[in-house]
Amino acid sequence: MSGPVRFFQGQITLDGPSGTGKSSVARAVAARLGAAYLDTGAMYRAATVAVLDAGVDPEDAEAVAVVVAGARIEVGTSAGAEVVRVDGVDVADRIRGAEVTRTVSPVSAVPAVRRQLVEQQRALVEAAEAVVVEGRDIGTVVLPEATLKVYLTADPKVRAQRRAGQLGITDPAEVAELAEDLRRRDEYDSEREDSPLRPARDAVIVDSTDLDRAAVIDRVVSLAASAVAVGERT
Repeated sequence: MSGPVRFFQGQITLDGPSGTGKSSVARAVAARLGAAYLDTGAMYRAATVAVLDAGVDPEDAEAVAVVVAGARIEVGTSAGAEVVRVDGVDVADRIRGAEVTRTVSPVSAVPAVRRQLVEQQRALVEAAEAVVVEGRDIGTVVLPEATLKVYLTADPKVRAQRRAGQLGITDPAEVAELAEDLRRRDEYDSEREDSPLRPARDAVIVDSTDLDRAAVIDRVVSLAASAVAVGERT
């Protein structure tokens, strides 16, 4: 299955832990379907930039909430170009750095931050006829009535190797450290009280451990076609 497919209207949620390839898969699926694309993780990372720049303790939930409430966070919805700004400043490169990655979990766990950004996410989704939204609580919290929910997962070792490849890391000790960072973040996000990381009850689980990126993209596009067909029959 290749080339653009222009049949889909609705919402596809793509949730899962770090290192599963959610971003690249979601972008490609959106391009194939002619849909908008929203990376909610980029929004939480942008909020983390605001917190870091304000110099407040990321573990101080009240201070974090105040900073994020006062920040202007903008995220684009085009699959072809990443746009992430905080108070008008481009932070698209910075949000992928180690400092933000280490800090994003406690910031994103603050209920007031999640409420603010979920409201913004829903507004962006409502403006699109077709959209692919990726994150960690999209099918469970942000869009519980989405047309199609996918939970993308993979073996932790494979996820660490993939993330290392994205970052150009080859040293075994650094790869092991990266794997531990992924484990800690997954544990933190899975155990938080507000919007924990978990599959929606009606999500389709796609394990990408033994699949390349193209196969995962084809699988999600095929699921989208099936979801539309079911919707037309019911």
